[in-house]
Amino acid sequence: MDWLLNPDTVTQKFVVMGVGIALFVAVMSLILFLVDRPKRIPSWVVAVGFVGPALLLIAYGLLRPGLETLFNSFFNRTTTEFVGFDNYVTMFTGAQFQKVLVVTAAWVILAPLVSTFVGLVYAVLVDRARFEKIAKTLIFIPMAISMVGASIIWGFVYEFRPDQPGIEQIGLLNQLLVWLGLPPQQFLIGEPWNTAFLIVVMIWIQTGFAMTVLAAAIKAIPDDIVEAARLDGLHGMGMFRYITVPSIRPALVVVLTTIAMTTLKAFDIVRTMTGGQFGTQIIANEFYTQAFRQNNQGLAAALAVVLFILVVPIVAYNVRQMRRSEEIR
Repeated sequence: MDWLLNPDTVTQKFVVMGVGIALFVAVMSLILFLVDRPKRIPSWVVAVGFVGPALLLIAYGLLRPGLETLFNSFFNRTTTEFVGFDNYVTMFTGAQFQKVLVVTAAWVILAPLVSTFVGLVYAVLVDRARFEKIAKTLIFIPMAISMVGASIIWGFVYEFRPDQPGIEQIGLLNQLLVWLGLPPQQFLIGEPWNTAFLIVVMIWIQTGFAMTVLAAAIKAIPDDIVEAARLDGLHGMGMFRYITVPSIRPALVVVLTTIAMTTLKAFDIVRTMTGGQFGTQIIANEFYTQAFRQNNQGLAAALAVVLFILVVPIVAYNVRQMRRSEEIR
């Protein structure tokens, strides 16, 4: 019966999957039967019966790996020798890792701010326009594309070919430069602008999300507030500054924090387009490099812990703002 734990063939894997599904159904049926059988049962028993298995699975699938990662971050590259905070000291004092932190900070600052700004302006401009639905669909389409797919698309946009007779540019930007009489550029090699060109990909993807959420928030502004502001003489930028932005502030915070969390976890774009070379490395990609290429499990774990610490406050603030907005409603 060893094949149940280590299936090799496709048939064995399907059998293991079927056994897992059957066990899940059996366990849940037993729990529901035991909870429903007594006539008088405390509410907390019902809650434990329904939520308990899920909490156990979450604890095993999330808490256990998290604690193991935290534990491994205090050990050497092979997790055989305790080194204390050496991995964290290396991460914050080494020139290589300091650069990684700076590049990551650039991502977290620029991507959310620009995406939210562009999404907000776009949502205001197309609000109640004649072709509103089509305009919103066009900018939301990138959200349906995976980050790897978007990276491949923009890889062709940035593609470089030597400026030599008989060689034509296939990259959109370089072809535009050639038409303007300028030499083609290697956009993904020159520092620090190559990081900016990578961030553009994230902005292209996330602007649709920002536009969708903010457009819904704008439509939720009460008409009486808008009419009162117009009677007071507010129009154009005045309406945008004093009515629209304050009214959708909770939505703005949610969009900014959500995109910031997504940006902190960004891995696909850097991995696909530059592999972290040419000064474009970020924490998520450096974690992968240290764990699976350098085989430095201790330092990789420390990077993962720092990434988790950076994400948690943003998540907490996001949840807090969402609760406040619900209380206002």
